[in-house]
Amino acid sequence: MNLINKKVTHERFGMGSIVDHNDSSIEIHFASENKKFVFPDVFGKHLKLHDKNVANLLETIMQKKEMEQKEEEMKKEEEKKLQRKNQELRLEHEKLMKNHKLHPESQMVFWCDTEEQDRSFSEWNVFSGVIKSGNNKGKPNKPIRLHQNSAVLLTAIDSGMPEKDRRILGVYMVNEDFIGKLCEDGYIPAHSEYRLQLTEQESDQMLFWKYYVNEKFPQKMTWNTGKYRYFDNLWMAQILNDIVALKSDPQERELAQQFFEHYCKMNQITDQELSKPNGALMRI
Repeated sequence: MNLINKKVTHERFGMGSIVDHNDSSIEIHFASENKKFVFPDVFGKHLKLHDKNVANLLETIMQKKEMEQKEEEMKKEEEKKLQRKNQELRLEHEKLMKNHKLHPESQMVFWCDTEEQDRSFSEWNVFSGVIKSGNNKGKPNKPIRLHQNSAVLLTAIDSGMPEKDRRILGVYMVNEDFIGKLCEDGYIPAHSEYRLQLTEQESDQMLFWKYYVNEKFPQKMTWNTGKYRYFDNLWMAQILNDIVALKSDPQERELAQQFFEHYCKMNQITDQELSKPNGALMRI
């Protein structure tokens, strides 16, 4: 917009003529001297253009700039809020890390349907599902027992087969900094290193109910509802130990052994505690 030579009236300096301007300043020649002002802020409050058409166009530009400034201020405020929230989460995370006490059943077994099997291993995470009722209906389930010591066991049952034939497909430690209490989206990501996928032949030899039992109904093998269950830390150690023995490839066996040792360290499990599996299948 060219404002050179346009006539203006200033509330204090009277009439004048624009002699120069750019995106941030404007210079006006009054009767006795030249004055510089902030552009376009000076208009509307202290300075009036005589040319109505140009004044209207300038008003449009000023409104646009004002909106952009407000948007920028809102953006900065949102960034500040996000920074405060992240800071609060960091402090809470540090507090939970420092004060964490091992829960004896802080492992998760997950029921993978057909579609989830491929995704679970390609993306190496699972979704805990959503709350079915109550005030939080529709929100993701928080896997509150899971912590750095937790592993997620992936299982499936072939179509038409009885529940007792549920197979173990793989297992992973949760991500290094994962805390279930702080999980808002329901996704449980895997550790960058400790993750194992079984071959079909290996999976056929790893039946879930060999390890898992409901002590109230020790010979009962049912999974009626829900995508996951928590289970005993020692049972997961038994499973990992058997996977080590199952692996024939030296590299895979070494990784499984490192996984097993890391898991036992995180869950304070010693060799003396590691009994043989005694799940529901072993009690028939």
